[in-house]
Amino acid sequence: MSDSKKGKRPLVADRRYPKKAAKKPVKKVARKGPAKRRRAPIKKPSRNIFVRLFRWVLRLVWWVTWRVGLTVTAGIALAVGYFWTTLPDVNELLDGRARGSVTLLDREGERFAWRGDQFGGAVMASTVAPGLKNAVIATEDKRFYRHFGVSPRGMAGAIRINLSEGRGPLQGHGGSTITQQTAKLLCLGVEYDPSEWKSEAAYVADCRRGSIQRKAKEAIYAMAMEAKYSKDEILSIYLNRAYMGGGAYGAEAAAQRYFGKPAAGLTPAEGAMIAGLLTAPSRMAPTSNLQRSQDRAATVLRLMGDQGYLSGAEVTQWQQNPATLSPAARRKAGGYFADWVMSTGPEFFTRNTTEDVIIRTTLDQRLQRAAEEALKQVFDTKVREGSKAQAAIVVMSADGAVRAMVGGRETRVSGVFNRAIQAERQTGSAFKPFVYAAALELGYSPLDTVDDSPMTIDIPGSGPWSPRNYTNTYSGRVTLTQALAQSLNIPAVKVSESVGRDLVRRVATDFGIDNEMANGPALALGASESTLLDMTGAYAGILNGGSSVTPYGLIDLRLQGDDEPLMGTGGGIGERVVQDSAAAQLIWMMEKVVSEGTGGRAQFGGREIAGKTGTTQAARDAWFVGFTADYVAGVWMGYDDNTPLTGVTGGGLPAEIWRETMVRVHEGVPAKPLPMQAPAGASRPEPAPAAPRQRREVPRTTEGLIEMLVRDILGGGSAPTRPNDRIPGESR
Repeated sequence: MSDSKKGKRPLVADRRYPKKAAKKPVKKVARKGPAKRRRAPIKKPSRNIFVRLFRWVLRLVWWVTWRVGLTVTAGIALAVGYFWTTLPDVNELLDGRARGSVTLLDREGERFAWRGDQFGGAVMASTVAPGLKNAVIATEDKRFYRHFGVSPRGMAGAIRINLSEGRGPLQGHGGSTITQQTAKLLCLGVEYDPSEWKSEAAYVADCRRGSIQRKAKEAIYAMAMEAKYSKDEILSIYLNRAYMGGGAYGAEAAAQRYFGKPAAGLTPAEGAMIAGLLTAPSRMAPTSNLQRSQDRAATVLRLMGDQGYLSGAEVTQWQQNPATLSPAARRKAGGYFADWVMSTGPEFFTRNTTEDVIIRTTLDQRLQRAAEEALKQVFDTKVREGSKAQAAIVVMSADGAVRAMVGGRETRVSGVFNRAIQAERQTGSAFKPFVYAAALELGYSPLDTVDDSPMTIDIPGSGPWSPRNYTNTYSGRVTLTQALAQSLNIPAVKVSESVGRDLVRRVATDFGIDNEMANGPALALGASESTLLDMTGAYAGILNGGSSVTPYGLIDLRLQGDDEPLMGTGGGIGERVVQDSAAAQLIWMMEKVVSEGTGGRAQFGGREIAGKTGTTQAARDAWFVGFTADYVAGVWMGYDDNTPLTGVTGGGLPAEIWRETMVRVHEGVPAKPLPMQAPAGASRPEPAPAAPRQRREVPRTTEGLIEMLVRDILGGGSAPTRPNDRIPGESR
C-alpha cells in the first residue's frame, strides 16, 4: 500500500514576505605566480579631529560662562538685595536739599524773590499736571514703564553716539533711565556730611562722577529701587529732587518760580518748558534766556506728539502759544533789594539756613519799577552810547523803610556789586545840609549872613588851604539860605569853622553817616565818604523832624508754616538829632535849593521839593538827594574806577534821574506841603534881626573853641554873622 501523503505540501501558511537571498560566499581565487607586495595607501587627516576640538572649546566656554554668569547674577542679586534693605520709605526721599530756602514778600505780601534751595513742597507723579508728567517721560525716558531700572538699548545707543562724536563712551550722552538719574540724585544713598567733605560742591561732584565702577553701582542701585518702589513713586522722587534752575528744586518750586502757579495747574506748554530744563537747568532756565527755553520746549512738545501724548493739533497749538514767565519771574530774583535784605538778616536764617524761611519786606514793587524805568530812560536818551558810567537809586519813607533800590544800570541781576550800599564815595556838597543843621541847632537863622569872600586857613602839618567856589566867583555877604541854594563852598567852610567841626561831625554821625569823617576844614565840603543808602537815610531824618533813621528792608522773619515771627523790624526812627524847629527851617532852606538854586532840574508837578546837589573834586561823583512830603530819594552817579565824569554835576543828570524817578513814584499820590518853617522876616527883601535865643552849651574841642575866639577877636571876616553882627552864643 502506497503512502498517500507522499508528495503533498505541508499544512502551513504561506510566507507573507519573500525570503532574503542568502549572500553567496566569495571564493578566493589563488593568484598564480609569486605574491607581489602592495604599498598601503596614504590616509588623509580626518576633519573629525577639528570638529571634536571646536566642540570641546564650546563646551569649555559654556561651562565657564554659565558658572561665571551664575556667580555674577548671584552677586548682583545680593547687591540689589543689600541696597533694597537700605532704601527708606519713599516719603523720606522727596526733599533732598542740603539747605533751606528763603522766600521774600513785598509790603503787600506778594512774593517777589527767592533765595537758597527753593522747594515748593512735595508732589506726586499722580498729582502733577499730565502735561508735565508726560513731558518728562517723553524727554528723559520713553521706555520708563517697560524697563527694570536700566535700559541696555539706551546705553548702547548713547555709547554709539558718543563714539561717533569723538568722545569717550561715557562722555556726553549717558543713556541713563529716569530710575538711574534718580539714583544719582540720591547719591546712591550717601548723605552729605560736612565733617567728611571739604564742601557741598565736592560732595555733589562725587555724586556726579561718570566712571565705569560708578555706573555699575548706579545700575544696581536703580534695580534695587525698582524692586522697592513702584514706577510712580520713583518718578515722584525724581520730580521732587531734580534741579530745575533758578534755585528751584523740584517741579512745585519750578512751577511757582517761573509761572506763579502750582505744578498741578501747568499747561502742556509750561510742563514742556520745565521738562526741557532737565538737560541743562542753569543754561536753559527761562530767567536766563526765555527764547532759548521756549525753543527747547517746542522740541519737547514735538516729542510728546511723536509718542502719542498730544495730538498734532495740540502740538501746533502749544508751540504757537509758548509759556511765558510770571511777573515775579520776569523780575528775576529781586535784584539789589533782595540781596541787601538777605545781608541784613541773621546768617543762620538767610544765607546758611537749613529751614524754609519767609521774610516780609518793605519793598514796593511799583516804586521799584519806577526807579528802574527812570534810570533806563535817562541813560537811553541823555548819556552817550557806550558810556561805562554807573548810577544808583534809593527810595524810602521818612521812617527809613526802603521802598526801592537800584544798585547799578543792570537791574535784572542778583549777587553782584550793589553801588547803593557797597560803594563808599565822597559826598561833595550833598554833605552841606548837616553843616547848616548844626548851625540852626545852635540858634542861627536861615537869614543870618556870611561873607562869601576869599579865605585861607593854615592847617597844621599841611600848610595854608584856600577853598574856592565851584564858579571861582564870590558873592560877598549872603544869607545862609542863599549860600546853601547856590552851593557856595566858602560860606559852608566858614559856618563849619564857626560852629565847630566836632559838632558838624556829631550831627552828621547821629543822622546816620556812619563812616570815619575828615578831620580838616574840608569836612564841610563833603570830603568824607558815605554810601547812598546812608545819605538817603540821613535826609529822611531831616524830613521826619530831626530824628535819626536806620534804613531797613526787613519787616519780620518767620519759619514757613509758623504764624508767629521769629524777629521783627531792625530799623526805623531813632533818637532826636536836632530840634523840630531847626529841622523845619533846614527843610525851608533846602526847598530853596530846588526852587531857586542848583537843584532846579528836580522840579516836577508843582510839588514842594527839598534837596541838595553834590559834586566832588574833578567830578568823580555826582549826587542829588531830596524829598517830597511822602518820599525821600537819593541818586549817585559816577564811574566804578573813579574816572572823572564829563560835563556832569549833581544838578545835572543825577537831578534828572531823581525827577524821572519821583514823577513815576508820585503817580496817583496827591500833593502835600513840606513840613517846613520859614524864618521870621523871610518875606522881606533884606534879612531882619532874629529874635534873641537862649545860649546853648555846645560840645567843642579845645582846638575849635580857640579857633572861634581867635576869629572873634581878630575879626578875620570868616565867621558868619547875623544882622546884628553877633555870632551865636555871644552875650548881648
